[in-house]
Amino acid sequence: MVVIRLARGGAKKRPFYHIVATDRRNKRDGRYIERLGYFNPAASGQAKRLELQVDRIEYWKSVGAQMSDRVASLMKEQAKAAA
Repeated sequence: MVVIRLARGGAKKRPFYHIVATDRRNKRDGRYIERLGYFNPAASGQAKRLELQVDRIEYWKSVGAQMSDRVASLMKEQAKAAA
């Protein structure tokens, strides 16, 4: 099954996450099918905290992909900020 989840990157104690579509059997930071955006919880100043390709996420959901709880909450946050 395809799942949309976070893949961690960044330095020690400075997390940076890519939002990816991947097979659920792959490792958290392993191989992925497509990168769908990023989440930077340590963003400050002019740096963007969240960037999502909403159209591609909607496509993956339409073909049966499941979103992790954190990605679902980030989607809600993105929609609220856009409105």
